[in-house]
Amino acid sequence: QVQLVESGGGLVQAGGSLKLSCVVSGFTLTNYAVRWFRQAPGKEREGLLCITSEGGKVWLVDSVKGRFTISRDSAKNTVYLEMNNLKPEDTAVYYCARGEFGCSPFQSGYDLWGQGTQVTVSS
Repeated sequence: QVQLVESGGGLVQAGGSLKLSCVVSGFTLTNYAVRWFRQAPGKEREGLLCITSEGGKVWLVDSVKGRFTISRDSAKNTVYLEMNNLKPEDTAVYYCARGEFGCSPFQSGYDLWGQGTQVTVSS
């Protein structure tokens, strides 16, 4: 079955850290890019970091630069999003998605999505 499954969300205080996981199945990370997105209540979904099939990292939003890091373990078919110094405005549902043709800046470039994991940051 071809899918992505996120986990690792939860409730954390401002200034804290969380590490999200995106386990993929039915395809290999060395053939596809994976990008993390988030959607806060009442807001549009926004793209965050992306990791290419070659393992390169692409920054696509300044608001998390320096605080969020993307990585992967190809042997475990897992992409990670490490989030540090979390802020209340980081509260959102976080999704990972497969980039059909690399790290596209457009959401239409992602053909397969996970179900999301909730991150809530309290002040």
